[in-house]
Amino acid sequence: MLLEVEGVHAHYGKSHVLQGASFTVDRGQIVSVIGRNGSGRSTMIKAIVGIVEPSGGSVRLDGSEQAGRRTFDIVRDGIGFVPEERLVFNNLTVEENLLLGRQPAAANYAVWTMEQMYDYFPSLRERRDTNAGHLSGGEQQMLTICRSLLGNPKVILIDEPTEGLAPKIVGRVVEVIRDIQQHGVAVVMVEQKMTIALEISDEVNVMGHGQIVFTGTPDEMRASEDVRRKWLEVS
Repeated sequence: MLLEVEGVHAHYGKSHVLQGASFTVDRGQIVSVIGRNGSGRSTMIKAIVGIVEPSGGSVRLDGSEQAGRRTFDIVRDGIGFVPEERLVFNNLTVEENLLLGRQPAAANYAVWTMEQMYDYFPSLRERRDTNAGHLSGGEQQMLTICRSLLGNPKVILIDEPTEGLAPKIVGRVVEVIRDIQQHGVAVVMVEQKMTIALEISDEVNVMGHGQIVFTGTPDEMRASEDVRRKWLEVS
């Protein structure tokens, strides 16, 4: 497996948010993580990339332990991250933001170029000299995805990729995620909209109480009415 998350725990102060979360991702696979708000989804991917320090468990990329390392070292090893908050550099232009994301690619993995990013999202090309703080929310999401791709990751973690976006932009983001997969890059996607997760994922993980409580294919998820009722539906 490319990415192995095994028994990961994490705390915010005295709050035990992750309680032994485990899942795996293979090369070129799209894996979604869904669950109710507060289930630990975002904390889990932040623990994978070192923004939240795991208090137990293991995160291995190509067999190399990442838990406890600094975020920039984890990113350099090949784990890209697109945060829900986008976190663009507001006072830098679109192109300057993209240039900051560049780093060498690992052997036998896709090498991404600036032109590919502009082909994905032509509006970024049109606004390449505009400060990122003046972009719309959808354009900032595009920019953050592209900045992470220019780091040439082996796996990219995307937190709520379609949150707050217009339907047309959601459709384009979904197309880009599928194309990322075709280039052999794995995608781990935290997604609130179950319909999108089921549409594009190879595997679906459901989180509850800081653990993965279900893993299966989209078809298995659709057939698991008890899982949806217990862990996803709001009563």
